[in-house]
Amino acid sequence: MAYSNFTLEEARKTFQLETVEAAGIFADVEPVAPSKLLTAVLERNVPLAFAIGTEKAKSELIVAFVLVELREHFERRISFFSGIDFNVNAEEGLTGVCDFLVSLSPKQFYLEAPALILVEAKRDDLPAGLGQCVAEMVAAQRFNTEAGNDIACIYGTITSGIDWLFLKLEGQQLYIDMAAYQIAQCAKVFGILSSMVEQKA
Repeated sequence: MAYSNFTLEEARKTFQLETVEAAGIFADVEPVAPSKLLTAVLERNVPLAFAIGTEKAKSELIVAFVLVELREHFERRISFFSGIDFNVNAEEGLTGVCDFLVSLSPKQFYLEAPALILVEAKRDDLPAGLGQCVAEMVAAQRFNTEAGNDIACIYGTITSGIDWLFLKLEGQQLYIDMAAYQIAQCAKVFGILSSMVEQKA
């Protein structure tokens, strides 16, 4: 079994998670204005990614730029990985490739704990990616613990590039925000991602 094989219910049962589903879990997070560069890139890239319509195009033309901007916003004190093998525990199915991963470590040539944000890019159906994202979040929690570098919360994002759905894992408590945010609200999306790095959400 791998991350991509988990449904939300399987992940919840396997890892004994208590789930809280509510709209607006991240609603109180303050927006953070993106740079002029990111704004210009998104104005150019979002229509193109939408027209192409593939998961790959949306990942490359939207998601990657947002996460690189996040790294720059924090003056490269965090690291950003794309398409990384993240094999934590094969017996529990915690193996596979993460679309994107953000760590609180500045090391960029290799992944160092603590892993913080797991991002899964999906073509359209965001809820279909919940199980995979949750399994990756649990893996990040285990990875951090084994490295002796625990943090209070692990965050997850499932995105089509256009729509962004956010999750939080605190201990065994899994929070799923039932409100999706659009990239047209870039300052809100970027504010939520920034709050994750600051562990304020």
